[in-house]
Amino acid sequence: MITLTYRIETSGSIEALAGKIASDQSTGTFVALPGETEELKARVAARVLAIRNLPDAAQPSIPEAGSGPFKRADVDITFPFDAIGTDLAALMTIAIGGTYSIRGLSGIRVVDMKLPEEFRGAHPGPQFGVAGSRRLTGVEGRPIIGTIVKPALGLRPHETAEMVGELIEAGVDFIKDDEKLMSPAYSPLPERVKAIMPLILDHEQKTGKKVMYAFGISHADPDQMMRNHDLVLAAGGNCAVLNINSIGFGGMAFLRKRSGLVLHAHRNGWDILTRHPGLGMDFRVWQQFWRLLGVDQFQINGIASKYWEPDDSFIRSFEAVTTPLFSPDDCALPVAGSGQWGGQAPETYARTGRTVDLLYLCGGGIVSHPDGPGAGVRAVRQAWQAAVEGVPLEDFAKSHVELARSIEKFADGKAA
Repeated sequence: MITLTYRIETSGSIEALAGKIASDQSTGTFVALPGETEELKARVAARVLAIRNLPDAAQPSIPEAGSGPFKRADVDITFPFDAIGTDLAALMTIAIGGTYSIRGLSGIRVVDMKLPEEFRGAHPGPQFGVAGSRRLTGVEGRPIIGTIVKPALGLRPHETAEMVGELIEAGVDFIKDDEKLMSPAYSPLPERVKAIMPLILDHEQKTGKKVMYAFGISHADPDQMMRNHDLVLAAGGNCAVLNINSIGFGGMAFLRKRSGLVLHAHRNGWDILTRHPGLGMDFRVWQQFWRLLGVDQFQINGIASKYWEPDDSFIRSFEAVTTPLFSPDDCALPVAGSGQWGGQAPETYARTGRTVDLLYLCGGGIVSHPDGPGAGVRAVRQAWQAAVEGVPLEDFAKSHVELARSIEKFADGKAA
């Protein structure tokens, strides 16, 4: 069985609404139809497994829902595997389908999903994941430290390459195109690859360290996206940024089957699905689809993010991508980003189970360091060393000038 948990809200009967969802998302029709036998229903009908009541809501999640009180509950509904199979498009259709259209709902959110053993091996999953990302960057025993080419838009290939050259020399492990940068007229992907990859390969030849650069290869046409992939791979690259909501399940599946690159997922647009707590879909559910399809690295904001997401939500996202679906190999490398600098390292370390298995992505927190990006990289590493050793940052900074200067600039939380 496939189990989906819905958080439902209604001024009517919770039990009746739960039954309506189960019916509508499996065998239900508006009127009885020829061939709709009890035997058929027994074979493929969904069932309400459990109802856990929650406190009532004073206001409806959907404003036009009328007057309350509005009853709330988490409802587990099981769907026979034979009715869906392992097709993720079918699974998503069952999960959301017409559910949000049902009359009488004032709120509904998919908050959990448990998949049966039949899904093990049915999709490729991550090709590189945590272990592959560490192997290709040569980083062990600490977080992979990354940054983003800023400004996000406007730099021409040679200008981008100049900045990348500085970052490579600074000792950073990972650099990525901003998700908004794909192949605009002022910076076509082929020209950007041509300008950047020689710098990375030359540095590797001199030092033995190959900085991982994630090029933006997303495209609505899977064939063109594949050509973008091949261009990066042929030039010696090993990573690509994918705007997963923009390319869709089909684009991701097409690419992953043929890919030789680490696939770094940007969850652009995810907030549309989840920002209202009474509507949409939890990241815990949504991320399962993308991990099955083959995401290696998953960007999930961070502690004290510059965006709306509270810290507890980041922690839940971190736990989601690092919890095996069937095996540790299907976990993605969590990427903490959004307004990060060394100052969030102690809390990130403490609240993620004291792990260093993450990519710590700092934009301004590295490139805007008052003493330059090299000092920015060293400051972030120092902050993580302090976090792991349990030394307060202010104390560690007394003997580490880069961290001290970073605290001076970023501690107010506004500059990174």
